[in-house]
Order: sequence, then structure tokens, then C-alpha cells
Amino acid sequence: MTPPLPTAAMPTSRWQRIKTTSVRGFHAYANWLVGISWLRFAVLSLLLLILSGVLQNLPPFSWSYTRVVHLPAETIEVPVPPLPPLPPPGPTASDPIGPRPATGASAPGSDGQPVIDIKLPPGASEAVREAVDEARRTIEAAVQEARQEAEAARREAQQQAKEARREAKRAAQEARRQVLREEVQLGESLPQLAFFWIVASLVIKITYRKQIQAEAQAAQAVETAEAESLKRQVVEARMAAMQAQVEPHFLFNTLASIDHLIEVDPQRASQMQKNLIALLRASMPTMRETGAEGSRPRDLGRELAVIRPYLEILKVRMEERLTTEIDVPDGLLSAEFPAMMVQTLVENAIKHGLEPKPEGGKLSLKAEVVHGKLTVTVADTGLGFGRAATAGTGVGLANIRERLQLLHGPKASLTITENPGGGTRVTLAVPYKPLEGA
Repeated sequence: MTPPLPTAAMPTSRWQRIKTTSVRGFHAYANWLVGISWLRFAVLSLLLLILSGVLQNLPPFSWSYTRVVHLPAETIEVPVPPLPPLPPPGPTASDPIGPRPATGASAPGSDGQPVIDIKLPPGASEAVREAVDEARRTIEAAVQEARQEAEAARREAQQQAKEARREAKRAAQEARRQVLREEVQLGESLPQLAFFWIVASLVIKITYRKQIQAEAQAAQAVETAEAESLKRQVVEARMAAMQAQVEPHFLFNTLASIDHLIEVDPQRASQMQKNLIALLRASMPTMRETGAEGSRPRDLGRELAVIRPYLEILKVRMEERLTTEIDVPDGLLSAEFPAMMVQTLVENAIKHGLEPKPEGGKLSLKAEVVHGKLTVTVADTGLGFGRAATAGTGVGLANIRERLQLLHGPKASLTITENPGGGTRVTLAVPYKPLEGA
């Protein structure tokens, strides 16, 4: 019996299911967006905006509730009244108390209080003088009393102004603590949500389309690469089949020649046998590598290791009818070169050019670097291209062209021209690249 899962694992599993469902839903929606046209997307967006405006005024979206908003203190400005102007400190020359300075009846004293100065005519009696002094003292007392009352009124006005400012500040603090109550409709944000959904869908449609296009291009590139690899394997299989044949009649003829030479010329038979062994020793690893690993990089030196004993065997069979010349600098022996191509050209030159010609001829093989490309030229002085009765089907040359296209594309070429001395001249050109580790 399976024990129950721990309780702690259940929320994680539930969250994983929710996450998986959400991701699946997002991809489904994104694929749907990419699948529709831009016109349909615009029409659906317009309909969504209209629908959100209609639903805004229908229940339950038309229902409302009261929302209380606390206003920040810095957003409320309560004016504080300025202090009122204070009355003057005391009576001045314009006051009704005391004589006007314009008549010269009074003048301010040293203490700032007005001084009553009444001029009496000469010969005034003492009673008049006492009456005048009494009047002056009365006026000065009245002025002093008025001055004190004005000062008291000034202080009282200043105190009232301060109280008013305090009350204004207290009212401002109370106003900052007030709250705002407003009616909010449930569906008032539907148009904004619809607009946001449209913008988000637009972004998803653009970005997801690019992602799908990139994935499609990547898949197409992988498919193309697989197709090219399959083509290359087919071509290499053809080459392996051709090489596996190793011209059975050539082997049989060589063995027959060795058997004949053993009786008439043992030394030449021994040399021919050594060349055949060298040919097989160089060819067998090539066949195994081709069949097992496909088109693995090879160097030009390994190709020549097969061609040299092959030509030596043919020179023994054709005797003075065949002369050869190989001009390959040692520095190019480590250059990368496709397998079996030079050997195919040499075999064609012998089989279809020099062997059918009664007097035979010369075969030249030259390698050089021209404009960053390794060019290998096989030239013969035979009958010429396509003129021999033994002309083949052209499968070998077609195979070389197809392999060059797969390996190097337009950077490689195969050129067939007439040899100036008679016969055929075939040139192979591939990008020059020293074999790594050579």
C-alpha cells in the first residue's frame, strides 16, 4: 500500500498544477493571437472597449460603495489671517485734545508730551494766572489719561490678534485631520482594464510571433542540416560502394600480371606485388573510415599514398606507354582534401584517356595554392574528354560535383578543359585549410 503524501507537499503540488495550467493557458492564448489577422485583432479590440463601456452601466458593475480617503496634511491649505493694524500709541497733533501746532499754542516737550503754553496779556491779575494754570493742568491730565487709554486699547488689540492667529492655526490642524468620503462605482475601471488587456495582447502578439518565427527558422535549419547530412551520407555511401569495388578487374588483371611476371621477370613481379600491397594498405583504412564515420577530413598526403602505387602498377602493365609526373610540394601534403576525388580523376584519365590510345601518353598531377584555394590538376595526353570508346556514364564526375557542393558549396569547383598538348585537363579547387593535428 502506498503511504499518503506528507501534508507539506500538497500545497506545493497544487501550486505546481496552477502554474502548469496558467502557462498552458498563456501559450494557448498567445498562439490564438498569433493565428488571427491584424484586422480581426483591431475589430475584437474595438468590440472589447465598447463592451466594457456598456457593462460599466449594468449591474453588478453599476453598483457603488462609499470610499473614505484620508487626505495628506500637505495637500490642505488653510489661510491664516494676518495681525490687524495696531492703533497709534497716543494722541498726536491732529487729536482734538490740546491746541493745534499751527496756532503756536502748544509744542511737544522733551518727554514727548504736549506742553500747553498760553500767553497772557501784560497786566493780567493773579486770579487770571491761577485760572490759566488750573486749565493747563486739567488739559495735561486729560491728555495723559487719553494716552494711557490708547496704550491699553493697543495692547488689547494685539492680544486679540494673537488669539485670532492661534485659532486659525488650530482650525488648520483640524482641517488636516479631516477625511474625504466619495461614492465609487464597481465598474468604473472596466475601460482602463480593457485598454490594458488590449495593449498587453498587442505586445504578446508581436513578441510571440517573432518567437514562433525564430523557432520555425531554427526547426527549418535543423531539418535542412539533417537533410544535408543525409545527402552527404548517401553520397559517401556511393563513394564507399565505388571504392569497395576497387575495380575488381583491375585487381584480377594485376594479380594475373604478377603471375605472368613471376615466370618471365621475377624482379618486376616482386616490385608490382609490393605496389599492390602498398595500394591495398592505403585503401583499406580509407574504406573503413568512410563507411563508419562518413566524410571525415583527410589530407592530400593520404590521397597520394593511394595514387602513387596505383600508377606504379599501371606503369608495369602499360610499360613505356605510360609516363607519370607528380608535382606536389611537401608543404601541401598536410592540406585538407576530400577523399577519393583525385583517385577518381586519375582512374578516369588512365581508363578513358591513355589506355585506349595505342601509343599511350603522359599523366601529370600538380597541386598548388591559388588565391587562397588548393587546386589539384590532373592532366593527360590521351584521346580527349568523351572521345574514347570506353567513355563511362559520368557518375564519378557527378559524384565529385555533388560532394563538393555538400562540403564547400560555391567555394569549391570542378573544371574540365582541353589539354593544350592534347587530351583532358581536370582541375579541382577547394578552400585551402591545413588539417588540424597534422
